[in-house]
Amino acid sequence: MTYTTFQHLNYLWMGIAAIIFLVLLKVTAPYGRHTTSKWGPQISNRLGWVLMEVPGMVLLLYFVIRYASRQNAVAWTLAALYTFHYVNRTFIYPFRIHTKAKKMPVIIVASGFIFNLINGFLLGYFFAFFPRYIGSDFFGARFVIGAALFIWGVWINWDYDNRLIHLRKTGETGYRVPQGGLFNYVSCPNLLGEIIEWTGFAIMCWNLAAVSFLVWTIANLVPRALSHHKWYKQHFKDYPTRRKAIIPFVF
Repeated sequence: MTYTTFQHLNYLWMGIAAIIFLVLLKVTAPYGRHTTSKWGPQISNRLGWVLMEVPGMVLLLYFVIRYASRQNAVAWTLAALYTFHYVNRTFIYPFRIHTKAKKMPVIIVASGFIFNLINGFLLGYFFAFFPRYIGSDFFGARFVIGAALFIWGVWINWDYDNRLIHLRKTGETGYRVPQGGLFNYVSCPNLLGEIIEWTGFAIMCWNLAAVSFLVWTIANLVPRALSHHKWYKQHFKDYPTRRKAIIPFVF
């Protein structure tokens, strides 16, 4: 594949993300608290998470291990950061959340599988065949700023995922209003953290594949946050009126 063709694929993928973003503003993805049997067959929530998160990581690692130059430390580091996120999301997070009895529609698992597979392909293909990095990139302002944002985003994402997990005791199935920290400003600081994380990653990578991944992250997580925010307000009449969905003081 030529570099020009590869770039065109990324533009096409971002165009599809824009369409999905508009759809998700109208249609709430039926998993988690929004799960419904109306979307067809369902499988275990935990199994669903594993199946839809693992393909991107595996495909990216295949391209990097099979084709990437061993001398390109920057590309390998970026691939390791991506893998770091998805090891947690695939093999740790699903088994920490208290959703043992919950189900997830197969259509959600399938769509997540395809989403991660394409993103893993685009990033892995870039790292394998088009990396334009040199060792000194580690010390450049762009890489340092991106790394700082990535670490900050990971910390926010993990911290507030952890707070949400511990809101519910083992065996409980209901929901509570989270309080404290960024929860005083937004309903979904964990999702905000993930957007910050992948913004930092895109800055470090400085390529269109990482930008398209960020665009898809925003296209999925912003509507998700808006759906959560609306759900909280519907189910808790005393829900804080000043709290926004995902960006403090904005929306």
